[in-house]
Amino acid sequence: MTAFAAHPGRRLVIKVGSSLLVEPNGGIRTEWLVSLIADIAARRAAGLQIIIVSSGAIALGSRRLNLAKGGRASLEDAQAAAAVGQILLAGLYADLLGKHGLTAAQMLVTLGDLEDRRRYLNAAATLERLLTLGVVPILNENDSVATEEIRFGDNDRLAARVAQAAQADALILLSDIDGLYTANPHTDPAASLIPTVSDIAEVAHMASRASASGMGSGGMVAKLEAARIAHAAGIPVAIVAGKPVHPLAAFDGTGHGTIFLAPDALTARKAWLAGRLTISGKLHIDSGAANALVANRSLLAAGITAHEGNFQRGDAVEILSPEGTAIARGLISYDSVDLARIVGQRSDAIAAILGYAPRSAVVHRDQMVML
Repeated sequence: MTAFAAHPGRRLVIKVGSSLLVEPNGGIRTEWLVSLIADIAARRAAGLQIIIVSSGAIALGSRRLNLAKGGRASLEDAQAAAAVGQILLAGLYADLLGKHGLTAAQMLVTLGDLEDRRRYLNAAATLERLLTLGVVPILNENDSVATEEIRFGDNDRLAARVAQAAQADALILLSDIDGLYTANPHTDPAASLIPTVSDIAEVAHMASRASASGMGSGGMVAKLEAARIAHAAGIPVAIVAGKPVHPLAAFDGTGHGTIFLAPDALTARKAWLAGRLTISGKLHIDSGAANALVANRSLLAAGITAHEGNFQRGDAVEILSPEGTAIARGLISYDSVDLARIVGQRSDAIAAILGYAPRSAVVHRDQMVML
């Protein structure tokens, strides 16, 4: 519990799901939201810096526009609902935080803003400045312009990437379920809550893509992925019941939920790589190359057996073991055209094949992270 204790100097990211903020009919859960803001104000008074990642724009906008299926009948409806709803959402937070003497800021981001290294660093700098000024940033995916191909799709993973960018100390996912269970608690009465997770791989099979409300888009699978992303930056994650009023105060008092313990953080660049959700290609390698990567060595052309995708130098690629399992991710030193010419070749033969001096590695160890 100490990773989530409220004391000065801590930086906390809180994710709020649609079903917590919005009633099934599209109305605001006003009493609940007032209680959450009171919890946040108490933590700010104790010296915490708070970032909120909040869903709800599409749900709010669809009600205002009287759109069918909660605004999700078509991409165009969802984008229109988001454009209208985001103003309402930001206004709510600004008004309620203002009553506690706190200033809100709105940041809308797309997947590309956090996948592109330069834009990621720009977002991180903006968050840092807002927090040092005492502002409470409110973030959401920019659903008014995002399409299926270029979006996070759920705010759990967005919150984890934001926590990385902000170098947060902890991430709390307020959810319509109170944690990770050994089985689906809605259908299996023998299911039991798992209070602590130290190895995400051991519990991955327990996750479901469904949300209890049907309003959210992530489910437990997205929350486990969020934990994986946060862990790369050494950030512990808690899944907490969000439905009751004063959810943060309740969590502080009882500790009820699932806490994903954080390992030691990777370097900032490697954490960004590990948290990426998009890749431009895949490299298949032999067992010798796989062993070399485990030993913290770079990937050479000789160990590559095949590749997939069209990519440019500097793009992110995934590296697959002989069994086809993703074991690493990194930034590639060759484009796909040149790589096709040197796959399986020894380093001393590459210069003659390409007609220029080869780079030291296809993926250098400093530009690679093991998964």
